[in-house]
This record gives sequence, C-alpha cells and structure tokens, in this order.
Amino acid sequence: MPTYREVMTQIIETIDVNVPVSAAYNQWTQFEEFPEFLEHIESITQPSDTQTHWRVNVGGQIREFDATITEQHPDERVAWTSTSGDVDHAGVVTFHKLSDAESRVTVQLDWEPTGLLEKLGSASGAASHAVRDELQHFKAFIEDRGAADGAWRGDVTT
Repeated sequence: MPTYREVMTQIIETIDVNVPVSAAYNQWTQFEEFPEFLEHIESITQPSDTQTHWRVNVGGQIREFDATITEQHPDERVAWTSTSGDVDHAGVVTFHKLSDAESRVTVQLDWEPTGLLEKLGSASGAASHAVRDELQHFKAFIEDRGAADGAWRGDVTT
C-alpha cells in the first residue's frame, strides 16, 4: 500500500473563453508572460523551446523548479513534467474549439503536496480553487486583449 507521500493529487479545471482556440493556445505558449495574469507565478524563464524555470509563490511559500515540455501541438495541447526543484508535478493544458470565436481550456495537474500546508490545501480543495482562480485570470487577460501577445507554433513530441 502506498504511503501518503506517494499519493499524487490530481486537479482538473476547465474554463470557456471568448476567443478563437488559436488565440487561447498562442497566449498560453508565452510562458514568460504568465506573471502578468497568473497571481501565483512570480517568474518563468524559458532558455529553450522545451525547458522552463518557474518561481511560484503559493501561500507565502516560494517554490522554484525546472520543467520540460514533453508534448506540444498547436491549438491542441501543451504537456510538461517537472525535472528538478521544489515541486514534483506534471500537467497538461488542452484547447478545444467550441466555435470560431469561443474555446475551452482544460488544465490537468498531477502533483505531490509537500509539507503540512500543501497537504491540508490539497485535502480541503484549496489547490483546485487556486487553479480555477488562475484560469479566471487567464480568461480576463485574453478576452480583454482579444488576441495573443505572441505565439510559438512548434510541435514537440518526446
């Protein structure tokens, strides 16, 4: 039987945005701009097409980690996994065309809470609520602009 520490938490949240799927996807590929609309992200640097370094602040706790983009297909999905640092997680964001002017964005995160605060937050649903809030911020940001600030349309399969 797995110990509590070996149990991953899964979060799945979805939001509909009033922009074409390409605009939602293109904005999501601009990782270094995440701090402009995601309140828990302090910074992201992207030294290569598939490598990112994140600095996040959750509940006053600073976490830093590196992540590798493991799969990326334009207007469909971006998947990643952490490779080092304070956070053990993997995730995928999928993009679905609802109409020419509306799309659905779904985030799935699998992570291992560490420390008492993260474990309590996971058990209470606070982590899901935080992801839901961040998606609301993304929605407001992209709908206000109506178009993405940039795009990376490369394809990644590892």
